[in-house]
Amino acid sequence: MNKKLWQKNDSKLHPLIESYTVGEDYVWDKEIILYDIEASLAHARGLEKINILSVDELEKIKIALEELKFDWNSGKIEITIQDEDCHTVIENYLVDKLGGVGKKIHTGRSRNDQVLVAMRIYMKDSLEKIKKSALELSQTFLFQAEKYKDMPMPGYSHTQQAMLSSVGHYYASFVESLLDDIEFLESVKKQLDKSPLGSAAGFGVSLPLEREFVADELDFAGVQVNSLYCQNSKGKFESLFLESLSQVMTTLNKFSTDMLLFTSQEFNFFEVDSSLTTGSSIMPHKKNLDVLEIVRGNTSVIMSNQFLIKDLFKNLMSGYNRDSQLVKKSLFESTKIVQSSLEVIKLFLENVSPKKDEIAKKINKQIFMADIANESVVKQGIPFRDAYVQAKSARNASASVAGGDKLDELDIDLQENLKSKVSLGAPGNLGLDMYKGRINNCISEDLC
Repeated sequence: MNKKLWQKNDSKLHPLIESYTVGEDYVWDKEIILYDIEASLAHARGLEKINILSVDELEKIKIALEELKFDWNSGKIEITIQDEDCHTVIENYLVDKLGGVGKKIHTGRSRNDQVLVAMRIYMKDSLEKIKKSALELSQTFLFQAEKYKDMPMPGYSHTQQAMLSSVGHYYASFVESLLDDIEFLESVKKQLDKSPLGSAAGFGVSLPLEREFVADELDFAGVQVNSLYCQNSKGKFESLFLESLSQVMTTLNKFSTDMLLFTSQEFNFFEVDSSLTTGSSIMPHKKNLDVLEIVRGNTSVIMSNQFLIKDLFKNLMSGYNRDSQLVKKSLFESTKIVQSSLEVIKLFLENVSPKKDEIAKKINKQIFMADIANESVVKQGIPFRDAYVQAKSARNASASVAGGDKLDELDIDLQENLKSKVSLGAPGNLGLDMYKGRINNCISEDLC
């Protein structure tokens, strides 16, 4: 079962060369072996259409591939360093089971387009899973935005209190961010939705392969036509995939950073369920939100992985280069990180609650200065710039009065102030129904 596909005789590869060139490829290929089996069956069906395989031979290969899938899922098959990769395991399994019939499976293909198509299917499948998780998280944010739309909360600019916002307004910002991320995920999926199978080593083959048929069998929207570009797109497509993952992590990073501040003693805006916190080995009082720090740190991991892929593929000559093997760790690692990060943020969001009274205590009356200026525009009919200067002058005069700042004596109804922010997307006009519509489109029509 360990014969290498490129092996022409009984000569042995030096163990050091084997270990170095294979690297961790045999470990990471467990992520794509099932996709490779799927692609191998589609390729076999294509070979039957051009009479390379008979109907009976195709049926034997189909049965053997189903057995391989079962044996893999049962833990009876493994990929070893001697195998090099999952492609070798599949072909050797077929040859071991079917003899000469199994040897026909590689007709018209190379490991180069084999790995391309398996990775392409993996990325498409992963984007769908991440999109589903991101959609579920956006729904959770939307639920919380609606629940707390009337709960006042200071909004920040330059890390200073700026204007009155609300917890609902804050949560709604992440609804829209995630929906935009989902749109980008979908656009990347459309870019990837082209089958490279049949491009072989990058230069096609002298067989009338049914590339369109095979692409349809694998549920691709179409074929990536130029066989050389199939190889040259390696790295380009993976980088685009990781860019979409980076966008999701950027959203989660923003929320994590905020919450690490908002749950601190200095802010004390939110209460977190203790099941989400860790402790200190020396300080008994500590309740640490390590999970948010890991999400924040993992954002850098994803971005670094994308840069690694971009850097790896620049300056390579057209065609296949073995450097491309090194893309797998970054891709698979990043996919797992994003999926798990979406899950933990959803869990966190479901187990955190705003402290209404504590938040209200922290609201500085100075944040209503812009409202005072706008009120002057409406009531006095003066230009905003004049109203701005007038409000600032009144503020300075108030601050110089003995006994303290008269702004503190302002009787401002926070609820009414929120309702007064009527521009679309402002705290008094969140537009939540628009988000519900986008979410429903995602669910019913696969659009965002």
